Amino acid sequence: MRISQLLPAAPGTIHGDPDREVGGVSHDSRTVAPGHLYAALPGANVHGAKFAPDLIARGVTAILTDATGWDMIAHSIDSQTLAEVTGLIVEHPRAVLGYVSAAVYGTSGRPQLIGVTGTNGKTTTTYLVDGMLEALGHRTGVIGTVATLIAGVTEPSVRTTPEAPELHALFAKMRAADVDTCAMEVSSHALSQHRVDGAHFAVSGFTNLSQDHLDFHNSMDEYFGVKAELFTRAFSDTAVIVVEDRWGEKMVEAAQVPVRTLGRDDRSDWRIEHTPGESGFILHLDGPGDEGIALRSPLPGDFNVTNTALAAAMLLEAGIPASDINAIGRTFVASVPGRMEIIDVSGPRAEGQSHPQLLPRAIVDYSHTPDAIEKALESLHADSDELVIVFGAGGDRDRGKRFGMGQAAARGADVIVLTDDNPRTEDPATIRAAIKDGIDAEIATGGARVKKVIEVAERGAAIDQAIAAAGASTTVLIAGKGHETGQSAGGVVTDFDDRSRTRSALSARLGGAQTGKVHS
Repeated sequence: MRISQLLPAAPGTIHGDPDREVGGVSHDSRTVAPGHLYAALPGANVHGAKFAPDLIARGVTAILTDATGWDMIAHSIDSQTLAEVTGLIVEHPRAVLGYVSAAVYGTSGRPQLIGVTGTNGKTTTTYLVDGMLEALGHRTGVIGTVATLIAGVTEPSVRTTPEAPELHALFAKMRAADVDTCAMEVSSHALSQHRVDGAHFAVSGFTNLSQDHLDFHNSMDEYFGVKAELFTRAFSDTAVIVVEDRWGEKMVEAAQVPVRTLGRDDRSDWRIEHTPGESGFILHLDGPGDEGIALRSPLPGDFNVTNTALAAAMLLEAGIPASDINAIGRTFVASVPGRMEIIDVSGPRAEGQSHPQLLPRAIVDYSHTPDAIEKALESLHADSDELVIVFGAGGDRDRGKRFGMGQAAARGADVIVLTDDNPRTEDPATIRAAIKDGIDAEIATGGARVKKVIEVAERGAAIDQAIAAAGASTTVLIAGKGHETGQSAGGVVTDFDDRSRTRSALSARLGGAQTGKVHS
């Protein structure tokens, strides 16, 4: 791709050779290579042009930036060296970076894209889409919070939605691997920061909206407005929108593409009916005309009924025949790391608890908002004599949700073990105190379920204590971190995995039971 060929995607001024060729794009000075276009973007603390002289010395000869960035570069290298560099100068380089990346990496032959946005359920829904497609024999990809999957090969994820150059490079890798469909999480951060520019989704889904990320967005209305951008013709052909909360109904009104609604009443285009089964909920999805789909929800929790139905409805809207979905609807497999994941000493409990008479049921979930905690606890009530939650809240993030998280836990759990999550640079005790305020407020109303609140700052010790003290018919929900394998505190990230620590606590509990030392 010659620089001059990028002008339709990035109208601007070219300094230097317009025929210079580029074979990739990067905005990260640590990964850009000779032959790539370096996007020198203005940042909150430093302009990316600051790194350009070192990159030019290492062989980078093509730069996308603004006038300020080009002036910085021109004043930091000699004129002879500058003559060997081609600059594409635009007013807002971040706003064109996605379209430039799409042009360089190409869009022809890339996978069909299915996007999912919302506060909760994005990761689970993409994995459910992937599980259904795999059962149908498709070659698939997933991009999201937990990992990137390309035809079954896992790559770690740095963020929910990658930066635009990384995203379009992933699409190119998927094309090379013959991936035909990719299910992808689309975060509000990604939409507001132009990370998904140049991507287009055959169908996009909306799960729900509840308080989160208000450290980034100024209000719920602003948060909603950013999400609504996905449901415009710039990004999507069609949409499936869950209408189980007022935000879903509002999203239907805001959408600028054809919409199918999904819910549990007759007003919905796709209506969900479900009953408990031996291995998860059995649900029936009634759709437009005579279409009807029978499915098994393979994951615990009533809310996963909605996620399963959304995954199926999006595939139907993407062109998969109803007969194909019906053929695999009760047999497809989906496992989502850290999302209502049942932990056993020998692996996921879903594969068979080894010693159910001795051990409590332990579940690790990523729930870290008031709504997610409430729904997770609600889904576990029916088959638990006692419900224990171990949780905290992240530091340097939306402080306003901590009070609500405490309230939700107090309403839904019998025992709360309050602990640290990822304090980051905040005082952990201050975070716990904010959650405790919500717990106390809910108790004061007289409507709280909780009978006991324990504060154990160190997360590993909190998990150990909860598992050791739980009865055999107790469910212990370890909430907040899910799939994460590190804990950030005081500017340092240490290895920590809720799933591994929970499995160790169960093993210790089992060992104690076999020697007559189980706590009760």
